[in-house]
Amino acid sequence: GPKVTYVPPPPPDDEQAIFAHYQTGMNFDKYDENVVEVSGLDPPAALMSFADTNMCHTLTVNIAKAGYSKPTPVQKYSIPIILAGRDLMACAQTGSGKTAAFLVPVVAQMMRDGVTASSFKEQQEPECIITAPTRELIVQIFLEARKFVYGTCIRPVVIYGGTQTDYSIHQVKQGCNILCATPGRLLDIIGRGKIGLHNVKYLVLDEADRMLDMGFGADMKKLVSFPDMPQKEKRQTLMFSATFPEEVQRLACEFLKTDFLFVVVGHAGGACSDVQQNILQVSQYFKRDKLIEILRSIGNERTLVFVDTKKKADFIACFLCQENIPATSIHGDREQREREIALRDFRSGKCPVLVATSVAARGLDIENVQHVINFDLPATIEEYVHRIGRTGRCGNTGKAVGFFDNNSDGHLAQPLIKVLSD
Repeated sequence: GPKVTYVPPPPPDDEQAIFAHYQTGMNFDKYDENVVEVSGLDPPAALMSFADTNMCHTLTVNIAKAGYSKPTPVQKYSIPIILAGRDLMACAQTGSGKTAAFLVPVVAQMMRDGVTASSFKEQQEPECIITAPTRELIVQIFLEARKFVYGTCIRPVVIYGGTQTDYSIHQVKQGCNILCATPGRLLDIIGRGKIGLHNVKYLVLDEADRMLDMGFGADMKKLVSFPDMPQKEKRQTLMFSATFPEEVQRLACEFLKTDFLFVVVGHAGGACSDVQQNILQVSQYFKRDKLIEILRSIGNERTLVFVDTKKKADFIACFLCQENIPATSIHGDREQREREIALRDFRSGKCPVLVATSVAARGLDIENVQHVINFDLPATIEEYVHRIGRTGRCGNTGKAVGFFDNNSDGHLAQPLIKVLSD
C-alpha cells in the first residue's frame, strides 16, 4: 500500500484533560454483589480500599484524581495478586474496571523498585509491555496510564499501526518505561532494534482471549520467544478479558507460570447485567427499516450500530445520513486519521450514531453510549458479550437490541439463551 504519513495529534497535556473521566452510575455499588472465584494456590487477601496498600503518596493522589473512589471486585482481587508478584488471568464483565486493575499495581511496583530514568536512547528497554488487539483500545489504555504516572519519572508510550513508523520510533526513543502497543507495530519496532526486551518485568495482554486466538496468537508466541525476552519464570504475565473460552484458557497456560491465579468475577464470559437486552426477529430485508424506526424513536441518544462487513458499515452510515440521521463509520479499511475523527465525532455527539465492525467491539470506553444495536449478530457469543458491553459501563445502565434472522443467526440461538438467562 501507499506509504503511511499520518502522525496523530499529541494528547492534551494539561492536568484537567489528563484526569478527565466520566461519572459512575447508580448501579456502581451493585458490582460488590458479584460472586468472585479465585482458583490457584495461596491467593493473597482481597483489597477493601485503595488506602489499604502501601502505595506511594503520588500514586494514591493520582488514583483519587482519576475518579477511583473504591475498588471494583476485579480491582479488589487483582491488585493484591499482582502486588504479590503472581501471574494472573482475570475475567470480569465489560466496563467493570479491568484496565486500572492491572495499571495501578504495575505502576505501584515500578515506583517501589525504581525505573531506568527515561532519556533519549537509540534502543529503549521498557519495564512493562501492554498489548491489545485494536488501535483505539491501546490508545485508551495509554491515556489511562498517563493518569497513574502523572508527576513521576515513569514514561508511558503508545505505538500502533496506521501511523508513520518514524513517528512511533521517535516516541519510543525519547524514553519508554511502559510500552502500550498493537502486535504488528510492536514486532516491527523490536525487529528494527529500537526496543530491547531483557528489562521486561511485566507483560500484559488485554482482551487476552483475542490476543491468543487465531488473530494474534502467532504474534504473541513470537513476542515471548525473542531471545532477550525474559522467560515466563523471570517476568510477570497478566491477562485480562470479559470472556475466556476454555480452549483459550489452555493456550494461556503456555505463557503463565504454573502457580498463576485465575480470578472470575460473576459468570465467566457473562454479559453485563446493567445492559437491558432485547432480541428482535428481523429478516435481512427488513433490517434497514427497523433500524430507522428505532433510531427515530430514540432521538439524539448516542448509539453504536454493529454490522458484519466494512463495506456495509460505510453503506449503512451513508444511508442513515440520507435519512437525516447524522452517522459516521469505523472499520479496518478506513485510514487511521478517519478512524480517529469518526470516534471523536461520536464522542463529542456531533455524530450520535457510529456504525462499526467488530474493530470497535472490545474495550472502548465512550461516555453516554446509551444503545448498542446489533444490525448483524456476530459469529460468536463472546463477540456479542463484548459488543453490548460498549454500554452499561461503570455502573451506568444501557440498552442493547439484536436483530435475529433465522437463516443467518441460528448458530447463536443456544448460546444467546444461556447468556440471557444468566
